Amino acid sequence: MTKTPTHKMIGVDVGGTFTDIFVLDEASGLAEVAKVPTSRPDQSAGFLSGIGARVDDLATVSVVVHGTTAGTNALLERKGAKIGVITTTGLRDVLEMRRRDRPRTWGLRGDFTPIVDRAHRLEVPERTLADGTIRVPVDLDAVRAAAQQLLDDGCIAVAVLFANAYANPENETLAVAAVRDIWPNAHVSCSSEILPEIREFERFSTTALNAYLQPEVSGYLARLETALKSSGFAGEFLIVQSNGGVMDVDTATRLPVRTALSGPAAGVVAAGYIAQAAGFPDVITGDMGGTSFDVSLIAQGQSMLSQQTAIDFGMVVRSPMIEITTIGAGGGSIAWVDKGGLLNIGPESAGSTPGPVAYGQGNTRPTVTDANVVLGRIDPDNPIGGKLTRLDVDAAKAAIAEHVGKPLGLDALTAAEAILRVANSRMAGALRLVSVERGFDPKHFAFMPFGGGGALHAGAMLHEVGLARAIVPRYPGVTSAMGCVIADMRQDFVQTLNAMLDGIDIAAVTAHMQRHVTDGLAMLDASRTTFQARETSFTLDMAYLGQTHTVSVPLAVTVQDGVVIASTQAAIGDAFDAAYRATYGRLLAGGVRRVINLRSAVTGKRPRFDLSTLAPKDGSVAEALRGTRQVYFGGQWHETQIYARLALPIGAVISGPAILEQPDTTVLIEPDLTGTVDQFGNTLIERKTP
Repeated sequence: MTKTPTHKMIGVDVGGTFTDIFVLDEASGLAEVAKVPTSRPDQSAGFLSGIGARVDDLATVSVVVHGTTAGTNALLERKGAKIGVITTTGLRDVLEMRRRDRPRTWGLRGDFTPIVDRAHRLEVPERTLADGTIRVPVDLDAVRAAAQQLLDDGCIAVAVLFANAYANPENETLAVAAVRDIWPNAHVSCSSEILPEIREFERFSTTALNAYLQPEVSGYLARLETALKSSGFAGEFLIVQSNGGVMDVDTATRLPVRTALSGPAAGVVAAGYIAQAAGFPDVITGDMGGTSFDVSLIAQGQSMLSQQTAIDFGMVVRSPMIEITTIGAGGGSIAWVDKGGLLNIGPESAGSTPGPVAYGQGNTRPTVTDANVVLGRIDPDNPIGGKLTRLDVDAAKAAIAEHVGKPLGLDALTAAEAILRVANSRMAGALRLVSVERGFDPKHFAFMPFGGGGALHAGAMLHEVGLARAIVPRYPGVTSAMGCVIADMRQDFVQTLNAMLDGIDIAAVTAHMQRHVTDGLAMLDASRTTFQARETSFTLDMAYLGQTHTVSVPLAVTVQDGVVIASTQAAIGDAFDAAYRATYGRLLAGGVRRVINLRSAVTGKRPRFDLSTLAPKDGSVAEALRGTRQVYFGGQWHETQIYARLALPIGAVISGPAILEQPDTTVLIEPDLTGTVDQFGNTLIERKTP
């Protein structure tokens, strides 16, 4: 008997503490979620066990989309591959000199070790000038000798980094071909293929980091793909990029540097989609997991994209990424008192192993989660993620008393509140950083907390930052996994033009656009993914001659049947004037306008699902009530009503103090707040009307 496929879509987000699963049945619109402990050191085990917790037969699954931290962790922990560099004579130390910046801005001390040993940064004769003229042809014999030396030294990946290869890649292309002829694997990264953009260090750094990640990320993805196929999966396996789009495994294997911040980006995608549907286009997201608190701002439905990110000091990635600010204030972040008697939170985290003290797995230092447990905000008999049957409240209380209360002269409850106050203050600072310090007024924004712990701190963010309201999504603990299912497929391209607008070659610009569109559409076709539509967008990095900083200038360019219709010099000038005036308030009279980079994006719009399918279908507030318990607020215990959140009906209004519990998170409604369930099952938390 032939099984009828149900066309399930699965999103998997691997975090530092939990691996989150979101399963959507496209036929029925029903969704299921799961949280399992993240497995270490091989995250693929938790990935597969999480899927197995909700799906018995992988043959019924059409798409698996993965938000991975494998690349990010490899960078942060310096656990990438042993790699080599082949570069132009005189440039072997670019990766070490960087921009002559320092780890501590106001100090003269600081250490930095590049990811490539100097002995493995080899020079070869070649020279291309900034205008693309080849002054010295590449010495291919020297290239082959350098590659062989790197192999003999045990390097398993290599990056080819030539001067001005963005202007003319001929020398670099020949060198890469020579290296690939003798290199025993596919781990050869070419700067003109990865980032054909001006600025030597950023291009060198991004390409070297790509090589550094290739063996780790490609091996991890290959293990996942093999395991999925052996379990009967025959659908599409896609990977979330840090720009919020997805790519196929082949692209992720070739360009693993684009997976940095993959998981948090998926969460921002889902948050924007949920908030827009709920009628709130302006939202600040806060993803609180076990290790970190990740913040991003969405204005008028658009996520903020950054063209460059430093994953750690000196490890610069020049690739479009959703702007995410990360601080060490997750549920597992450890609270400690320094020598000056100040209470600190993080950045060290207990992670999933051993986890908070309440987990009873060997940790003795208190965490943010322990403080929430001691204050009654987390039910010790129903911990999220199914990791344990019960949390040890007494052990958590004793740890807080010993490590925080005793040094500060506080009792355990007051010390627990102090831990949360410091954590909330740090989180509020991150929210102000992405809003107030960038010219956005928080009172016009909603706050969307997600991750396992975010909804416990929603009220505190309203009070600390002055936000209008909080929107807690239906499944906040697995929002990033949901974002994997929602994300579109996207391919980004860049090409340095470096020309004055008055003399720009429009035909050449159009040719670059056409090449980007053709390559992008080919990648979409090769992915075997179903798209509702295909979109293209173009922007130029422009500035006045003599300026260092650029403005992003969107271009209205028509693409018909894959063919780019040329823009005009006048249209580019008008677009620059509008963008510059919007940014700085005025134009520079007589200034010479300069076009630096062309950026193109080709997007395949994946099918959306109706969020209303996640909403409760029936029930009542009375049926959802599970009783009461004592919860500590503002220095005293309060009798607090406890509700099964997923059983609350649309339109339900819950007056604080109250706690809404569900398998993947806990929602805290403080005494002066109220919560309302909207038509999608989200909970809107607002201040009580006087």
